[in-house]
Amino acid sequence: MEPVTEPTPAPAQTRVPAPAPVSAEDVAAFRHFNRYFTRRIGALDDHYLGQDRPLGEARLLFEIGDGVSLRELRGRLALDAGYLSRMAKSLEAQGLVRLTVPPHDTRLRLIELTDAGRVEVKEQHRRANALAAGLLATLTAPQRTELTDALATTRRLLRLAGITITLVDGAAEDARACLDAYAADIDARFPEGFDKTDLVRPEEVTGDAGAFFVAYEEGRPVACGALRTLEPGVGEIRHVWVHPDARRLGLARRILAELELAAVEHDFTVVRLDTHAALTEAQAMYRACGYAEIPAYVDHVYADHWFEKRLDGAR
Repeated sequence: MEPVTEPTPAPAQTRVPAPAPVSAEDVAAFRHFNRYFTRRIGALDDHYLGQDRPLGEARLLFEIGDGVSLRELRGRLALDAGYLSRMAKSLEAQGLVRLTVPPHDTRLRLIELTDAGRVEVKEQHRRANALAAGLLATLTAPQRTELTDALATTRRLLRLAGITITLVDGAAEDARACLDAYAADIDARFPEGFDKTDLVRPEEVTGDAGAFFVAYEEGRPVACGALRTLEPGVGEIRHVWVHPDARRLGLARRILAELELAAVEHDFTVVRLDTHAALTEAQAMYRACGYAEIPAYVDHVYADHWFEKRLDGAR
């Protein structure tokens, strides 16, 4: 397929929006809900759910599950290493957990529940379910449905708010891990498969040449996106990917917005991208975000649709 050389139609110029300031009313509403909810479920009680321990220890027992490393727990719960270590040792002294060092990596410490610990977690589940059922029982069936739907929306938005997006070097371990996951994902979706040699090279998306963003949730990379120089004043967006566990949050749009802001920082006035016919959800997102479909601007084996967006705000 030869590149199309005819003039491309120019979409309307679009300003990359700055993040909206958070209002005092929004902050107050969030804090009011947080105070009410933590009080209502007994989170401030030293005997959470009527058991002989505070919420911190109870939550740690819950998160251990079938066993995990303290390093992973630190990332998942955003806990100070010293505080986590003290709680783990306290639970070990009570006979509820077991701490071990795996022979393959002496830097790690693993934590797992003992039989007594599993009994306590089972009782914790029973009491928590009873507390929730008691609260919900006072509502009508339609009210419970309304609350459940509202909680699902709240969880989705809080997850999205808690995800951080970081500019990383294109050769960074997390950048390449995300690209490997992206390649495996689309290799399964494209009828013709996917050749990893099509992935961007580190030098294309680092420094003056472009940008690479990785999104993190509780320390785990869950999304990525790349920007590289196509020609003077024109950038190309590549490899916008979200882990299956983090989809339907609105994260791809956040990645796209970061890439557009980076394009402005690189003095690009236009960004372009292409996408495969199989990626219908990606096509819908690009159109919704102000991208206009244009004729092919490059010969790319995996491209069936080409898009462009003009940016206002380049220096």
